[in-house]
Amino acid sequence: MDPKRPVGPIRPGAPAVPPNPRAGQAAAPMQVKRSGPAVGEALDQLARDIRQLQIDYERFFNGGLPLPPEEQRTRVQTQLRNLRNINMTSAVDSFRLNDLEARFNSYNELFNRRLRDVEEGRRGPHKVFAFVEKQRFDPRGGIVFGSDVDPEAAEALYHGLAAGAGDGPKFDLDSFQTYIRRQTEAIRQKTGCAEVQFRVAEEEGKLKLKARPVPSRQGS
Repeated sequence: MDPKRPVGPIRPGAPAVPPNPRAGQAAAPMQVKRSGPAVGEALDQLARDIRQLQIDYERFFNGGLPLPPEEQRTRVQTQLRNLRNINMTSAVDSFRLNDLEARFNSYNELFNRRLRDVEEGRRGPHKVFAFVEKQRFDPRGGIVFGSDVDPEAAEALYHGLAAGAGDGPKFDLDSFQTYIRRQTEAIRQKTGCAEVQFRVAEEEGKLKLKARPVPSRQGS
C-alpha cells in the first residue's frame, strides 16, 4: 500500500483494493513497426532503381555504357538490406518486398552469367557483339518470327528496346523471349498468318515494341 495515500476507514463488506503489480515500474518501451506511406515510397523507389539497373545492364551489353553499372547494383542491394531490417505491419508491403527481391535476384543471376560469358570469351566484347547483331537483325526495320523464335533475333530486339531512353523491356531476356514466342503464336492463331513482324518504334521520345502480322505470300 502506498504510504503517501491517505487511508480511510474500510466499510464492512467492502472489497479490498488489490495492489497494482506494475506500480513503481517503468513503462515497457513500445516496439517500433513501420509501414504506410514511408515504406510504400521506399518500395516505389526500389522498384524504379531495379528497373534502371536492368536498363543500364542492357545498355552495357549493347555497347551503350563502357562499364557495368556496379554502383547502381550496390545501391539496390543496400535498399533491400535496409527494408529487410524494418518490421513491416502490412502484408501487402511484405509481399511486394519479396517480389522485388526475387526480381532483383533473377536479374542479378542473369547479369552475372552474361558477364562471365564475356570474361571467358564465350561472347566477344560487348561493343563488337552489338555491331554484329545490328548487322544481322535490325530492330528498327523489323524482325520476323514464325513458328520458331530465333533466340539471337529475340535478343537483338531486346537490345534494341533497351538501347533507347524509353522504359525498355519489361522483362529479363529469358522472359522476353518467352513473351515474343507467346505473342507470335497468339497473333498467328488470331489472324491466320504464318509470320509476325516485331519492330522498335519511337513515340514521344520513348522506344516501344510494335507487332503486325505478315501476310502470307501467294504462290510461295
